[in-house]
Amino acid sequence: MSVSEFVAAAEKADSSLMGSNEKDQQAIQELSTETEGLAKDVASLNSRLTPLTYLYSNQPSSADVSLYCHLHPTFLNLPTSAHPSHPALTRYFLQIQSLPPVQSAHSSLPNSFPPVDINIADLAIPEREVIDLKKEKKAKKPAAAVADGAAEKAGEVAGQAKAATEGVVAQAQSAVAGAAGTVSGAAASAAGAVQGALAGAAAAFSTAAGDVKAAVVGEAEGEAAPVEAAKDGKKKEKKAKPAKAQPVKEAPTGPMPSMIDLRVGKVLDVKKHPEADSLYVEQIDVGEAEPRTVCSGLVKYMTEDQIRGATVIVVCNLKPVTMRGVKSFAMLLCASSSVGKDVEGGIEFVVPPEGSKAGERVYFEGEKYENAKPEEMLNPKKKVFETIQPDFTTLDNLDAAWIDPETKTVHKLRTKDGVLRAPTLKGAHLS
Repeated sequence: MSVSEFVAAAEKADSSLMGSNEKDQQAIQELSTETEGLAKDVASLNSRLTPLTYLYSNQPSSADVSLYCHLHPTFLNLPTSAHPSHPALTRYFLQIQSLPPVQSAHSSLPNSFPPVDINIADLAIPEREVIDLKKEKKAKKPAAAVADGAAEKAGEVAGQAKAATEGVVAQAQSAVAGAAGTVSGAAASAAGAVQGALAGAAAAFSTAAGDVKAAVVGEAEGEAAPVEAAKDGKKKEKKAKPAKAQPVKEAPTGPMPSMIDLRVGKVLDVKKHPEADSLYVEQIDVGEAEPRTVCSGLVKYMTEDQIRGATVIVVCNLKPVTMRGVKSFAMLLCASSSVGKDVEGGIEFVVPPEGSKAGERVYFEGEKYENAKPEEMLNPKKKVFETIQPDFTTLDNLDAAWIDPETKTVHKLRTKDGVLRAPTLKGAHLS
């Protein structure tokens, strides 16, 4: 029995394993294709699973069932003594094995990936690494303590002769360098403390003062204003040199809505997915030479007749994802009711202005976005759509919009002929 057949049996028992929306379904499918490789490196997988309950989000998914199947031969042949060395992996395997849809798959396919009996009570407790906090504290000596030690050494100049003063200079140089090496951010304050102490010594020993001042000023590169002796015996402050202007770093550019390639689409055909009861497979014209194949999880919410011929909005630059053997090259943009999509009429298409043609560009209002060119293909690692999508919504007048989470400004989604809308849902989530 293959992994895909066992996963299908679990999905039949609980369809939520496939994901609640198209975005989740695509992410779960991507993870499912990686599970065979993940299972080959148990040490790395144990580290990855340590902070996690499931591979995706906070709910079990088809990817977890797939990983369970690929891990099964390992746990079947692994000696009991080896389990404590991979505690997170053992915990994860037993947790997935105990899920109701996995147990249902075991019942319907008794000869496939049978349950592995691991008695937790018999396992040895894994050793924990002990961290010596005293050693860590010694390794991170506060810069303030270094500065105080340097200042104390410098103060001894007041009771000693020129030879002692020269020794203090050497100590001052070492202290300033040590403070800079210990905590780079505190170097300036440590140097200032040492310089102040040496300047006091200079008042008592005018001959040594010149040497001390020269050494300290040379080390600190003019960052402080020590007191120097004037010819008439009076003291005056040396003006501090103006600080150099630091170059202003440009703020990094993160995900922006204009990176998403949204277009008007026309559904040419729709049929049930041959291997997934909850999926449709559509052929959609988005203004290209050939229509795109798109998988959508709309079986529970719309009939084929409602979808066929509809004018829709399509996300065109997501990475293609294979969903149960059919490759999907885009995603339909739908509005979901704020009280839950499972209510009657809880999901509906976001629609363009009447008369819109397949392939027409959809963009976000605002000078920053209107003329920006979308990415040719969104990089899944940068999570552009996942970052922007949570702030898609419909306004009280049913207009579709993106609300900037930082400035709270509203940017409506539109074509050249008008604003996109949801037919009935206010305050809806768009995905």
